[in-house]
Amino acid sequence: MKTRLIAAGAALLALLMSVIAMTQNAQAATGLHVSGTKILEANGNPFIMRGTSHAHTWYPSQTSSFANIKSLGANTVRVVLSGGRWTANSASDVSNVIALCKQNRLICVLENHDTTGYGEQSGAYTLDQAVDYWVGLKSVLTGQENYVVINIGNEPYGNNSPAGWTSATKSAIGRMRAAGFQHLLMVDAPNWGQDWQFVMRDNAASVFDSDPQKNTVFSIHMYGVFDTAAEVTGYLQAFQTAGLPLVIGEFGNMHSDGDPDEDTIMSQAQSRGVGYLGWSWSGNGGGVEYLDQVTNFNVGQLTSWGQRLFNGANGIKSTAKEATIYSGPQVSPSASPSVSPSASPSASPSASPSPSPSPSGGAKGCSATYKVTNQWGGGFQGEVTVKAGSSAISGWTVTWTYANGQTITQTWNATVTSSGSSITAKNVSYNGGLGAGASASFGFLGSWNGTNSVPAVSCTAS
Repeated sequence: MKTRLIAAGAALLALLMSVIAMTQNAQAATGLHVSGTKILEANGNPFIMRGTSHAHTWYPSQTSSFANIKSLGANTVRVVLSGGRWTANSASDVSNVIALCKQNRLICVLENHDTTGYGEQSGAYTLDQAVDYWVGLKSVLTGQENYVVINIGNEPYGNNSPAGWTSATKSAIGRMRAAGFQHLLMVDAPNWGQDWQFVMRDNAASVFDSDPQKNTVFSIHMYGVFDTAAEVTGYLQAFQTAGLPLVIGEFGNMHSDGDPDEDTIMSQAQSRGVGYLGWSWSGNGGGVEYLDQVTNFNVGQLTSWGQRLFNGANGIKSTAKEATIYSGPQVSPSASPSVSPSASPSASPSASPSPSPSPSGGAKGCSATYKVTNQWGGGFQGEVTVKAGSSAISGWTVTWTYANGQTITQTWNATVTSSGSSITAKNVSYNGGLGAGASASFGFLGSWNGTNSVPAVSCTAS
């Protein structure tokens, strides 16, 4: 009898372990998750990151950068945050960042920069302190698993004692899961992110297995260490051979520690289906200003590095595919925190939108609201929000006429044509169908000279 009870107990334990494992696998698929070497959306669609980093924690007023990054074709933005090494980004600020990502149909990689260079750079935080920060933000992160990746800590070890990375990273992952986070987690390599001593490469399997949800992606930063094609391909191949997920979380076209082979980085990432995120949009200092992709946060002033990253061979514009989570109607900007204008030297844009006439009840109809979201000398960024009336619609057309000679130079989320000063904007395939009262938005860049008044707009629905 005792033997039978022991056997029965063992069988029950095995059953419970099986149920637990299935539950964990189901949790891992709540939103973005890994499968082998790939990142998948909750619906199983592969998602390959193509984007850049934005230094939000140092430039919190530059919120127009999200729309500008999207306008160049990116599907992801990696957002620099701080929990206290620099001015801390509050829960409300992070909530605003997530709203901006969603409004602009971007996957949001949130990273804590406090850990940069731990063990070598004075003032750097531990990964344990980074987890404390994330736990404090849990209220605004829960429920965002389809849109948000949590990059626990940027470059969490310098070149001193990088062997400590393995246990510290396992502990950080464990604490995140114990706190209830079900997001896709991203972990950076030691050696200032470049892993030249191969600590992350050689211990990645055990770190991945330490995640009870098996939902961790590894991030390598490629600068001077990766200055030959052999080094780039060798590192990427090691992870693919091991069947482990990897993204190139940062890279540049030059650096103080050497000349990275950005051509091989981008071509290999494309051929292997590996995500990449360039560093960085704008605002670099300390001698690496050449890594700015645009000058002074002006999307109309791409640097040579920006041109290469966004418009070059295997670049973002030609390879990025938007996450399918955004295939439905856009998040209405009216439900999101407002976008602040950039700190460009110019007159502040008008904050009052110009609404079109309200649709009549019953029949298919729509209204549209035009607003200037950012303005600088000679250029501006605009946004139009379309709202369906009391009945669902399958498509919309918005028209307006400029009175001051403005011209549109670039658009996203709509097909826009012009005839002289008359503008016509039609929905694209994914944002024409709107339920009753639902909204969609599209954006554009334009030029102006002298006056940039808000035009009256009209909307017709089908």
